[in-house]
Amino acid sequence: MSTGDMFLPRRTPQRQDLPPPVQLPPSLAGDPTLPYPAIGTELHELRLQIPGLQGSVLGGVDGLLITHDVPDNLNPDDLAAMAAATFGLGRQVSLRLGQGEFRQSTVRNEAGHFSVYAVGPHALLSVVGADAINVARLHLHAPPVAERLAKLINPH
Repeated sequence: MSTGDMFLPRRTPQRQDLPPPVQLPPSLAGDPTLPYPAIGTELHELRLQIPGLQGSVLGGVDGLLITHDVPDNLNPDDLAAMAAATFGLGRQVSLRLGQGEFRQSTVRNEAGHFSVYAVGPHALLSVVGADAINVARLHLHAPPVAERLAKLINPH
């Protein structure tokens, strides 16, 4: 047998009962019907409530920016894209483990944190914080903000 014919076997059989991929709605980016002033107020107030929070972004699960409250040294488009990537990984973990819908994920780095929260099924709230941020306080305040944002972007 040549090396091209060899493969490594899976340790466990692949599950065949996974649900089909979710069909996503059209992007929320650039939607003129969204209440941008109210969304901006929620993002700004979150930054004021959490010392060390450097900024926040509201983006679609497609990775496109909806709006943001970040300083000039952070690129909001990059943060929206990274939030979508984080969501994609979190969603796959959730599906594989059978633990329900994605809610939140936090990445801790040497000099800070990046957290992503589900804003309903179609949007993501991502926040960037310094290393000194109180993550417990962030996890206390951000989910209610995500819930209010979900109501603002989908009032039905």
